[in-house]
Amino acid sequence: MPKVYTLTVFTENQTGLLSRVVSVFTRRHVNIETLTTSKSSMPGIHRFTIVVKVEEDMVRKLVAQLEKQIDVLKAFYYENDEIVFQEIALYKVPTSIFMHGAGVERIVRKHNARILEIEPEYLIIEKTGHAEETEELLTELKELGIYEFVRSGRVAIPRPMERLNKYLKSMEEQALQEE
Repeated sequence: MPKVYTLTVFTENQTGLLSRVVSVFTRRHVNIETLTTSKSSMPGIHRFTIVVKVEEDMVRKLVAQLEKQIDVLKAFYYENDEIVFQEIALYKVPTSIFMHGAGVERIVRKHNARILEIEPEYLIIEKTGHAEETEELLTELKELGIYEFVRSGRVAIPRPMERLNKYLKSMEEQALQEE
């Protein structure tokens, strides 16, 4: 039975690496639900956060294939209960819907969203949360009128200590023993 997995891939920051990482999924006909990249807590190391819905044996194969890439240092996968994760969504709605009562204001408060910008023609609302939460707000705003919607990919941090630190330390200790 397919499940949602979040992969964390630690890499050097090299040109063309995104294409090679994505090709690992493409070759196996695996759809990437979301993909985000950023620098990590370690200088010179970048982090890919990739969400897929697959069987566990497939996620293991994906991690193994990712680790074969030259500039990939290490890859891990997690189930949702092993991570803390969020997404951010932005909604552009007509300013006029605020002029007709407090309905939109109640919706914004109910969803713990916030207004980022108010212009004569539109305003921009921000919502941080899980995909289901940002979708729920989108559904309610669609009923009133919406110009644009965009949601980021997942950002996630594991509940256990970052395994990359442990992995790098063990590799360093192994190298010292071999000397």
